[in-house]
Amino acid sequence: MKPTFRSLLEAEPAPLVMPGAHDAISARLIARAGFKAYFIGGFPLLGARYGLPDIGLAALGEIAAGVRDIMAACDLPVLVDGDNGYGDAKVAVHVLHTYERLGAGAIFFEDQVSPKRCGHMAGKQLMPPERMEANLRAVAAERMRPDTFIIARTDARALHGMDEALRRAERYLRAGADGLFIEAPASVEELARIGSAFAGVPQLANMLEGGRTPLLPPAELGRLGFSLVIYGISLLMHATRAMQGVLDELARGGIGFAGRGVGFEEYKEIVGFDRWSGIEAAYGEVSSPSAPKE
Repeated sequence: MKPTFRSLLEAEPAPLVMPGAHDAISARLIARAGFKAYFIGGFPLLGARYGLPDIGLAALGEIAAGVRDIMAACDLPVLVDGDNGYGDAKVAVHVLHTYERLGAGAIFFEDQVSPKRCGHMAGKQLMPPERMEANLRAVAAERMRPDTFIIARTDARALHGMDEALRRAERYLRAGADGLFIEAPASVEELARIGSAFAGVPQLANMLEGGRTPLLPPAELGRLGFSLVIYGISLLMHATRAMQGVLDELARGGIGFAGRGVGFEEYKEIVGFDRWSGIEAAYGEVSSPSAPKE
């Protein structure tokens, strides 16, 4: 049986590190690297699957289709980005149930209003805390599995400062959240303040390359008080750079990239070629019986 997020948090030394998967093969690579869980966020999924920025251009239908395909390729416990729930409490519960049916072990919901955007971009607006509290009460009460882990995210730091972010986090915890995610702190000092603010409550740190928050290694974030850490876009950013390099060289007529990527045989292993060819060999084509003679 797949471990729950509660059991992982109890068993693993802090923090639980979750790389972000933007597609099925990145999820398989995360599992092969030995991680215990992973994260699927809107920013990398929308970019990789649809070539879109994370500014509210897609909603549950498009994003859930990508989440389904990624989860089908990887059996690890997964944290899924539930965005702002896309509406009121009933819609947030529908989002929760959609991801629970796919097998998500944890989901976070945020307090931005639509059209929402990546938490490290400008132009965000927030819903009243009362609306977020109603959504959280609903998803906490209506979850299909009692071990589904609900994380409340607030984007108040960038708009209203750290004091308001902490006030909202406290309210969201009382509304039923199991963990907290204060997005986009701007310094190590702010990270330390967040990490020490809620004793015994699992808190998530978002390490986004090029974002507003200082990029720190997991061990340091654990010392600061964070029990969950996501490196949500790192695989996508580095894969994109690698593809640009190959294409730039090919456009200039060169093929110096040859041999620098994953080998053909290694790639076959990553995508499970031997397993599927074994099934083919064991249960392959059965000859049709000869037609009876007249």
